[in-house]
Amino acid sequence: MKQFKFTLAWKICLALLLGIALGAILHDKVPIRDWMIKNILYPTGEIFIRMIKMIVIPIIMTTLVTGIAGIGDVKKLGSIGLKTIIYFEIITTIAIIIGITLANIFHPGQGIDISTLARVDISQYAQKTIEVKSNFNSSIVSTILSLIPSNIFASMVKGEILPIIFFSVLFGLGLSSLPGKNKKPLLHIFNAIAETMFKVTNIVMGYAPIGVFALISVTIANFGFASLLPLGKLVLLVYGTIIFFALVVLGAVARLWQLRILILIRILKEELILAYSTASSESVLPRIIEKMEAYGAPATITGFVVSTGYSFNLDGSTLYQSIAAIFIAQLYGIDLSISQEIILVLTLMVTSKGIAGAPGVSFIVLLATLGSVGLPLEGLAFIAGVDRILDMARTALNIVGNALAVLVVAKWENKYDSVQALAYEKKILIGKS
Repeated sequence: MKQFKFTLAWKICLALLLGIALGAILHDKVPIRDWMIKNILYPTGEIFIRMIKMIVIPIIMTTLVTGIAGIGDVKKLGSIGLKTIIYFEIITTIAIIIGITLANIFHPGQGIDISTLARVDISQYAQKTIEVKSNFNSSIVSTILSLIPSNIFASMVKGEILPIIFFSVLFGLGLSSLPGKNKKPLLHIFNAIAETMFKVTNIVMGYAPIGVFALISVTIANFGFASLLPLGKLVLLVYGTIIFFALVVLGAVARLWQLRILILIRILKEELILAYSTASSESVLPRIIEKMEAYGAPATITGFVVSTGYSFNLDGSTLYQSIAAIFIAQLYGIDLSISQEIILVLTLMVTSKGIAGAPGVSFIVLLATLGSVGLPLEGLAFIAGVDRILDMARTALNIVGNALAVLVVAKWENKYDSVQALAYEKKILIGKS
C-alpha cells in the first residue's frame, strides 16, 4: 500500500479550507472581523506576498543572463523571441474570442436586477487605470521606449518586469561575447546566485500554507458567500470557460506538440493550488522556471518564455476580461454590434499586454477597456465583490498557459530533452516530486 505523504500541496489545500472556514465565521462578526484582518490576517498574508516579490526579480535576472550567455548567438535569441511572441499572440487572441463567444451564448448578465446587487467602491483602481489607458493611447515609439530602462535599478525597485528582461538579455549577450577566461567567473557567480535563489524559494514556500490561510480568510471575511449568489451564473461561466480552455484548447495545443496537458497539470499541482489560493502569478514564477527546466526545456528558453509570459501570455485574464465586458453590456441591456465586439477584441489584445501578475490587475485592465465600446464603468462595481474569487481561477490558468508555452517553444526550437522529460514524468507519477 502506498504511504500517504503530507506534501506542500496538501498543506496548502488544508490551509485553504481552514481559511475559508475562519473567514465565514468572521464575516458577520464585524468588530472582531475588522480587528483580526487589520492586526493578524492581513499582515500575515502580506508577509508571504512580499517575500515572493523579494525573490522574483533576482531569479528572472540570473536565469535570463545565464541562459542568454549560454546561447551566445543573436540569431538564435531572435528566433526564440519571435516564436514566443507569435505563440503568445495566437493563444491570447483565441482566449478573447472564446470568452466573448461563450458570453454571447450563455448570457450571464441577462435577467439580473441591478438593484439587488451589492456595490463595491472601485475608486482605488482609478490611478492605475489612467496609467493603463495612457499606455494604450501612446504611440508605438513610446511603447518601445518604455521597455528600455533609463535606470535599471529604478526598474528593479518598481518591479518593472519588461525593462528588466530587456536589460538582462543585453547583459547576457554582452557576457557571452567575452573571452572564456573573463566570462566564466561571472557566469559562475550568476549561476550560484540563481541556485541560491531557488533554495530561498523553497524556504519561502515553507511559509506558503500560513500565507494562503491568511489571504483567503481576508477574502471570505470581507465578502462572505452571499455576494456570490446573484452573480452565480457569471462565476460558473468563468470557471467553466477556464476549465474548457485548459483541457480542450491547451489540451489540443499540447497534443499537437506531442505533449499531455493532464501530465503537465499534475506536475504543476502545487503551483496551481498556490496560485489559485493567492491569486498571484508571482507566487509561483520561480518554481515554474525550476520545474520546466527539470521537464526537459533548456534554461535559455525557460527563463525567457516564463518571464515574458508573465506579462504577455495571460490566457485566464483575457478570458475573464472578455466575458466580464459582455456581462456588463447584458447587465445594462446594451446590445453590442459586431463592429463593437471586434473593437473590444482588438482593445483587449493591447491592454492585456504588459500587466504584472499581482492580484487584481485584470480588473484594472478591464476598467480601462470598457470605455472603448461605450460600456458604463460603474458596472464593474457590481462584480468587484466576486473579482477575487474569479481572479483565483484565471491566475491558475495563466500558470498552465505559460508552462505549456515553454515546452512548445522548446520543441519548436528542437531543444526539448524528451529523455529527461520522460524521466521527470515517471518521478512525478510515482510521487517523488
